[in-house]
Amino acid sequence: MADEVLQWHDGFHAALQIELKGESARLRFRSEYELYKKSLRIDTVVIKESDDTPVQKNIGKIFRKHNLIEYKSPDDYLSIDDFYKVYGYACLYQSNTQKIHEISMEDITITFVCSHFPRKMLKLLKNERNIEAVQKGKGIYWLVNDPVSMQIIVNTQLPPRENRWLSSLRRNLAMDMNTKRLLGEYKGHRESNLYQAAMDLIMRANQKTMEEAGHMVCDALKEIFADEWRKKELQFQEKETKLQEKETKFQEKETELQEKETKFQEKETELQEKETKFQEKETELQEKETKFQEKETELQEKETKFQEKELSLKMREVQVQKKEMQLKKRENRMETLVQLLLDKNLLEDLSRISVDKAYRELMYQKYGLE
Repeated sequence: MADEVLQWHDGFHAALQIELKGESARLRFRSEYELYKKSLRIDTVVIKESDDTPVQKNIGKIFRKHNLIEYKSPDDYLSIDDFYKVYGYACLYQSNTQKIHEISMEDITITFVCSHFPRKMLKLLKNERNIEAVQKGKGIYWLVNDPVSMQIIVNTQLPPRENRWLSSLRRNLAMDMNTKRLLGEYKGHRESNLYQAAMDLIMRANQKTMEEAGHMVCDALKEIFADEWRKKELQFQEKETKLQEKETKFQEKETELQEKETKFQEKETELQEKETKFQEKETELQEKETKFQEKETELQEKETKFQEKELSLKMREVQVQKKEMQLKKRENRMETLVQLLLDKNLLEDLSRISVDKAYRELMYQKYGLE
């Protein structure tokens, strides 16, 4: 019993309902309640390898050892539900370790990145938890009066010179000098997967704006991709030459195929004649097969009747065996009871069971001979 694994949670759930049964009309109980249906994932975690040197970049000055970052797209907004969800993630992150208190909450920070200033959320935080936003720079707001270090980054308010890429993650990107510098910076890093991913998103998010900007974007893109376009033009010319060569070979093959097609038509006519003869033979075989199937059906009917008779005999045999077993059981039970009464010198009971069926059944039950 000591080694048995006890299911404490089930017992607790039951005991809790018992304790509160007087209030049960106004309460609902749900055991093992699923708190969150989606998989628990934070957008980005930044782990600072060394605690000695603080991060100098404006968006990372708040960073400590473990930094959780939640990002909201330009089409979304930061709500109070998002705040508590990510705050919960931070608590889960702290507890999801191999050792107790391996990570201190003092070493965790939370960063919310969004495109719109979350006034409604901040108002609720002020009222509920006395948490206030203090601006630490353009687009950067630290949340104070909470044990966990937190900040909100409104990327559309960030200074373009210092945060060119984050500030460009928007739909209403202006075609100004900052955007031209962005394209110029991309030119020097266009082989990087990181720069490619960021630029691809910015271009697709602002496709309409860039189309309206016209010549400015075209000139900038031509300057960036000039070498690549030259290579592609040469590749296109080489492909065009190869296609022309292939087209000539294709025409030669087409003539060859036409000749083969003529021969094929002759063979097809020959095959059609053979097919007609085959169909005649096939009809003859079908007639024979129909007769065979009729005979086979007749045999199956006979076999079915035989199986039915055989099954009936087996069922009778089983019934007879059951009756035999019941008789043997009764005989054995009676013999056992008589022997027990003789052994116990209960002669009066012995005499009574021989004439009183109800008393006999009672004695069967008493001595476990049911």
